[in-house]
Amino acid sequence: MTCRVREWSGWAATVGVVLAEMRIQGLGVIEDALLELHAGFTVVTGETGAGKTMVVSGLHLLSGGRAEVSKVRTGMLKAFVEGRFELGGAEGATRIVTDAGAEVDEDGSVIALRAVSVDGRSRAHLGGRSVPVGVLADLSEQLIAVHGQNDQLRLLRPAEQRAVIDRFAGEAVTEPLEQYRAVRDEWLAVVAELTERSTRSREMAQQADLLRHGLAEIDAVAPEPGEDTELTEQIKRLAAVDELRGAATAAHAAVAGSPDGDPDVPGALGLIGEATRHLTGSEDAVLRELGPRLDEASVLLSEVGTELGSYLETLDADPALLEKVLARQADLKRLTRKYAADVDGVLAWAEDARRRMSTMDTSEEALAELAKRRDELAVTLAEHALTLSEARVEAAAELAEAITAELSGLAMGQAEIEITVERRTVDESDAHAVKVGGRLVHAGPDGVDDVELLLRAHNGAPPLPVHKAASGGELSRVMLAIEVVLAHADTVQTLVFDEVDAGVGGRAAVEIGRRLARLARSHQVLVVTHLPQVAAFADQHLVVDKGTSGGVTRSGVRVLEQSERVVELARMLAGMESTETGRAHAEELLAVAEADKSAPDKPKARRGGKRKKAKQP
Repeated sequence: MTCRVREWSGWAATVGVVLAEMRIQGLGVIEDALLELHAGFTVVTGETGAGKTMVVSGLHLLSGGRAEVSKVRTGMLKAFVEGRFELGGAEGATRIVTDAGAEVDEDGSVIALRAVSVDGRSRAHLGGRSVPVGVLADLSEQLIAVHGQNDQLRLLRPAEQRAVIDRFAGEAVTEPLEQYRAVRDEWLAVVAELTERSTRSREMAQQADLLRHGLAEIDAVAPEPGEDTELTEQIKRLAAVDELRGAATAAHAAVAGSPDGDPDVPGALGLIGEATRHLTGSEDAVLRELGPRLDEASVLLSEVGTELGSYLETLDADPALLEKVLARQADLKRLTRKYAADVDGVLAWAEDARRRMSTMDTSEEALAELAKRRDELAVTLAEHALTLSEARVEAAAELAEAITAELSGLAMGQAEIEITVERRTVDESDAHAVKVGGRLVHAGPDGVDDVELLLRAHNGAPPLPVHKAASGGELSRVMLAIEVVLAHADTVQTLVFDEVDAGVGGRAAVEIGRRLARLARSHQVLVVTHLPQVAAFADQHLVVDKGTSGGVTRSGVRVLEQSERVVELARMLAGMESTETGRAHAEELLAVAEADKSAPDKPKARRGGKRKKAKQP
């Protein structure tokens, strides 16, 4: 199956990439569990300590996360997490699989496996092939986004809040950010070079003199590539010229015959010629057929004889030539003793020395040229920083409006979110200072902006940093609203929420369930929760059961039927699964959730009919 379609009152949502199944073995209290996940909204519940969080831990492992030996079940040598992803033709995920040498199955699915042993070793497999753990991490970036209470804490940091805006804005921010970073890298390189030349001028001048002396010495000799090897061969030949001449002369005589034409010493060519004459005059056809083969041998010997003659002519016993070659070899050896092991290495040293000298010019003209380039890049960098800030301001206004709209449906109707985008003003002592809009600001790797998320809890209340203005339950709702808004900007299709509803109850809990159910119309949603109001909205309900046998605690995961869901929701409500009151409340929750999921969506009205403005930098 490549995709699944779900219908609600004539409205359809298609999910292309889903995590169809996940199997966990030997992880924490879970001995062996198979999770068959719905394409829409799957909820995981269970008693405290039953092992619900092991489901999320398994997903972290399957996503290439850090392996923790402590989570391997006691008494087992390894923990395994296996997942089957239905890719639905997703190009990015499919490319990662094929680049790793794995294959996508005919049905469009691929199996990922992660194994962690008690000795700390970790193994990863994809599509039946062993792969680096990083491949699973790359694949998970295309497929899964996990949101938990740790994400809430991270979102309170300014850097993370800036990343939220960038993620929400998409290409509107990523493109100017890439241009900004490219210019910043070049600007930093010029600043660093100018600083080095200015502060180390005396040391660099000394180094330049040494390099200049070495280059002059090499240029005076002017070695050629591979010349030392050629000279060695030439010296060997000149030193043994008499022996070489004797061997070549004897070989030439054996092939071509006596130089004075003595008929008693015909040589190989003469003997072959004699043999050819005998065979050519024969009346036997077999013998005559051997003649052409002798002709071929004669041609080959003739060529050898010619080459031997040419070789003899090149042999020179001139002692002056040998002395000259030896002197040249001595010059090259002086260079190889000082600069490299051979002539090719000497030439490489010279090339590197010329490159280094080009960066050691500490004259006033060179420093002025670098300073000019630095200032030009600073102006260009400021222009890109301003474009980036403007894109963030616009995105911040839209994001604040979207989060506020979500909060109104989470029992925080009077709450209002503001997002400020301000530039970090610094003084001239900051090494990374540039002038933007007439002010010196810090040019960091992510721009010049500081971003802060502010919450106005009710009308008349001042806007405060969200962690100061919100209670624990309100903070969870703010973070969930952010996650829901950002989920629509996510390219991944599988979203995992790990108890992001902590500290929430009552009507707000119902609204959280409603939001997650609506989110599941466009994404596959997996939620670990302790709230029955949230669990009631799920398309599929999984429960983690814990039991003890023989003194050993084991947990398993099973899918609940509709009647079983009533029992589990009653337990979650107040531990009243065996009472009529508890069951009645659970059935009412399920009925409310089913009616809500069957109702058509209502268009969202803008708050106040106008877009809120982010604080201008």
